[in-house]
Amino acid sequence: MIEAEWWDYDDADEMADAVAGDVGFIIESALDARGQALIALPGGKTPAPVFAKLANAKIKWKNVTIIPTDDRLVAVNDPLSNVAMIARTFLPLGARVMPIVSEAATDHHAAGKAADARLQDLHWPPDLVWLGMGADGHTASIFAGPDLDEALNGPKARRAVGVLPDPLPPEAPVARVTLTRAAILSARTILITLSGDAKRKVLEKAIADGPLSTVPIGRVLADAEQPIDIHWSAA
Repeated sequence: MIEAEWWDYDDADEMADAVAGDVGFIIESALDARGQALIALPGGKTPAPVFAKLANAKIKWKNVTIIPTDDRLVAVNDPLSNVAMIARTFLPLGARVMPIVSEAATDHHAAGKAADARLQDLHWPPDLVWLGMGADGHTASIFAGPDLDEALNGPKARRAVGVLPDPLPPEAPVARVTLTRAAILSARTILITLSGDAKRKVLEKAIADGPLSTVPIGRVLADAEQPIDIHWSAA
């Protein structure tokens, strides 16, 4: 059974303060224990205020490696690029921000293999995988579609896979590369952020359904051995 602890906030700014504090603590703990930290961060709108608050934290960023949990097959200067959003905040601080997508990628299967090869060179496991969730229950870029089973049930050593959502999300109708379920579950800490009543209901049902969940996040979390921290804001 999934062990999840919910943290509720009245608004996004209150949640951002708390999440920034937690992420900073996770990074500092990793630096104290191992001299380096590896974290996987999401794209989208929700993380932006957290990133801004983290930028003010006194962290030895030069010892921190950051990867996106997922990315779109777009050029790094495209507004849809997750790694570009992450890099704008953390590269100037001295962190190593590592793309998982080559802007030359055209085939999502080949892009996934290239991303997996790149991630194999990192010190693993991640100290943190921070997930968001879409209204349809996808997380990272583990979507319903022809590549869902590969993302969920591929070899445990595989860290990334290419996916083509079906249907394609209208706000970003492109193929993706994503961390696999095994890569996500290997993390020392898993943290989820979301907002709004509708998404909360989706996640609560996904957790209750566990391995029988009809949405990707339920399937991803069903085998989690570590407790999951879920940060939710009403607005």
